[in-house]
Amino acid sequence: MQGVLSGFAVIAVVIGVGYVLGRRGSLGERGGEVLTRLAFSVAGPALLFTTLARADLSVLFSARLLVTALSTAAVSGVFVAVGALRRWGVGRTTIGALCSGYVNSGNLGIPIAAYVLGDASLVAPVLLFQVVLVTPVALTILDLSGMGEKGTVWRRLLTPLRNPIAVGSLSGVLVSAAGWTIPGPVMDPLTLIGNMSVPAALLAFGMSLHGSAAPGRGRDRQLVLLSVALKSVGQPAVAWALASGVFGLHGAPLLDVVVTSALPAAQNLFTYASRYRVAESLARESILLSTVVSVPVLVGVAAVLG
Repeated sequence: MQGVLSGFAVIAVVIGVGYVLGRRGSLGERGGEVLTRLAFSVAGPALLFTTLARADLSVLFSARLLVTALSTAAVSGVFVAVGALRRWGVGRTTIGALCSGYVNSGNLGIPIAAYVLGDASLVAPVLLFQVVLVTPVALTILDLSGMGEKGTVWRRLLTPLRNPIAVGSLSGVLVSAAGWTIPGPVMDPLTLIGNMSVPAALLAFGMSLHGSAAPGRGRDRQLVLLSVALKSVGQPAVAWALASGVFGLHGAPLLDVVVTSALPAAQNLFTYASRYRVAESLARESILLSTVVSVPVLVGVAAVLG
C-alpha cells in the first residue's frame, strides 16, 4: 500500500501549498489564472510532446487498452446520456463526462503503478489513450460548442490544430511513429518546461479551493455526485467485468486494468474547465471528492485482486 499512500501524499502536499498561496494572496488575485494558462498553453503541451515523442506506441494495441477505452466510453456515455436528458448543456456535460472517466494516470498513476503493480510503464496505454484521443476530442467539442474561440465554421473545424494540448499530443505521436530522434538542445528545454505542468496545475487547483464550498453541496451537486460515483465505482467495476468476462484476463493483468481504472479524476481537467470558463466548480469538486473516495477503493482492489 506504500505506492497508494505515497502517491496521494505527494499530491496532497502540493495542493496544500497552493491552498496556502491562495489564502495568503501571495500570487495576487489572478495568480491561479496565470498558472492555469501556463499549464494549458505552455507546460502541458511540452510535457505531452516530450512524453509521447519517446513513447512506445505499440502499447496502444493490447487488450488492456481496449478495456480502458471501453470502460471510459461506458461511464462517460452514461453521464452524457443523463446530461442530455437533464439538459445540463454541452460544456457542463463534457466536463462532467471527463470527470467520470478520465483518470489521473500521470502524477498519481505512475507512483501507484510503480509501487502497487511493480511497473510504472503499465499506465502508458491509459496515458496515451487519454492524451491522443480523449483530450483532443473533448476540447474540440468545447471549442465547437462555442466555449472556445469564435469564428467561421471552417475556422472552428480546424480548432484541434490550434489547441495547444492537442498539438503537443499529436506532434509527439507523429515524432514517435516516424522514429525520429529530437536533438538534446531541442528536447532538453522542452523537458524542463514540461516539468512545470503538473506542479502548476496542482498549485492552481489548490488555490481554487480557498473560499470554495465543500464538495457535493453546491449547485452542481447532482453532477458532482454522479461523476464521482461513475469514476470511483462504475469505471473500475466495468473494467473488472470486461477484463475478466470478455477478455479473459486474470492475475496481474486483471489487477493492472482495475487499479488504473480506479484512479481518481485527473487534476488537469480543472485546467481545461478553467481555460474554457465552464463548469469549474464541477471539475474542482469532482476531482477532490473522487481523489478522497479512491483511497479506500484502491486499497480494496489491491487487497482483493492482489
